[in-house]
Amino acid sequence: MIPFSPPHIDDKICNAVVEALKSGWITTGPRTKEFEKKISAYCGNKATICLNSATAGLEIMLRWFGVGPGDEVILPAYTYSATANVVMHCGATPVFVDVNADDFNISALEIEKAISAKTKVIMPVDFGGMPCDYTEINALVLKHATKFIAANEIQKRLGRILVLSDSAHSFGANYKGKKAGALTDVSVFSFHAVKNLTTAEGGAVALNLPVPFDNVEIYKALCVKTLHGQNKDALAKTQKGNWKYDIVEPGYKCNMTDLSAAIGLVELDRYDNDTLLKRKHIVDLYSQLLKSDSRIQLPVFETETKRSCFHLFPLRVKGITEVQRDQIIQKIFDEDVSVNVHFIPVPAMSFYANLGYKVKNYPVTCDNFSREISLPLYYDLSDEQIHTVVKAVFKAINTVC
Repeated sequence: MIPFSPPHIDDKICNAVVEALKSGWITTGPRTKEFEKKISAYCGNKATICLNSATAGLEIMLRWFGVGPGDEVILPAYTYSATANVVMHCGATPVFVDVNADDFNISALEIEKAISAKTKVIMPVDFGGMPCDYTEINALVLKHATKFIAANEIQKRLGRILVLSDSAHSFGANYKGKKAGALTDVSVFSFHAVKNLTTAEGGAVALNLPVPFDNVEIYKALCVKTLHGQNKDALAKTQKGNWKYDIVEPGYKCNMTDLSAAIGLVELDRYDNDTLLKRKHIVDLYSQLLKSDSRIQLPVFETETKRSCFHLFPLRVKGITEVQRDQIIQKIFDEDVSVNVHFIPVPAMSFYANLGYKVKNYPVTCDNFSREISLPLYYDLSDEQIHTVVKAVFKAINTVC
C-alpha cells in the first residue's frame, strides 16, 4: 500500500531527539528558543513563538487582539475546521466567503463584500502551500479602515482589521520575493506530522506587526499567555535564586517542547536544499505524467508572483460529480494507493450547518470540493511509486467516467 503522507524520520532526527532526552531538558528550553530565532531568520519576520499546534497559535492571536462576542472574522469556506473552530472558541462569528477557481485560495473580491463594522480579523488560508493574494488583502484592510471600530487599546493602536494568515500549509512558500511569515501582520505555521516540516506536533506564530508595535515585546507577552500566565518559564527559574514567579493572567498551556524543537531544527537545516527540492521533483513528475489526459485539471504551483512549497497535489477531474469523485477514490484505493480530499467545506460540516450556514452559498468551493483528489506527496515517495499512483488514477477515471 502506498501511504498518503508519512513523515520522513531518519537517523539525524532520531539522534537529535536522543540528544535532547539525554540533555535533561525536554520541555520548553534552549532548543525551542533556538528554533524560534531560526524561523524568524528564515522567514524574515520580526519575532516568532513556537507552540504545540497551529490551532493554538491562531486562537492565541485572536485572544491577544481581543476578539470576542459580537465580532466577526472573515475566512474561506474551503479550509480545515480548525480555522473556524478557533473563532467559535472566542465567542466570535465566522463569516465564510468563497474561494478562487484557480488556486483554491480565498477570494479578495469576496472578502471585500463581507467586510462590515463588526469585522475584526481576516484569516486567509494558504491552501496546499500556495500563498494568498496578500497585496490585495493587505490593501483591503487599509481601504476599509474607516469602518473599523476598535474595542481595546491593541485594536486602537492597529487602527484597522488584523490580517491573521493561516499558513499551516505554506512554510517556505514565496510571494513577490518574500517568504510566508513575512507577508502580513501575523502568520501561523503548522508542524504537524503530515506537514512539509514536522516537529511531530507543533506550530509557530510568526509576528510581523507594523510600527508602532514592538514584536519582541509581543513575543514576551505571548510567552506568558501560553504558559498559564506565569511570568517566568522553567528555563528562567533554573537560574540561581530565581525560583519565585507570579501568575499575572489566567493563561493557557500550549508551549512547544525541546523534544519537538530538536526535530524542527534538523528539518529546518535541510529544508530548502533537500526537502523542498524533493517535493518539487515529485509534483513536477506528477504533472508531467498526468498532463496528457485532458480530463485532469492540474494544480498550479508557480506564477509570476507566487511559488508554492508543494505541500499538496490537489488534482481535479473535469466534469464529474461528487458521487463520481468518491467512486474514483475508491477505485484508486482498490489499487493499494492512498489518496485524500482537501477539504470537506466547513459550512457543510454538521456543527456549522446546524448553525445555519449553507454550503451551497459558496459555489466555487462546492465545485472544487466535488472534483478534488489529493495524491500522495511525501519525501520518501519514489519515482516508481509515482508511476504506480498515476496508473491507478488513470485506471480509476477510465472505469468511472
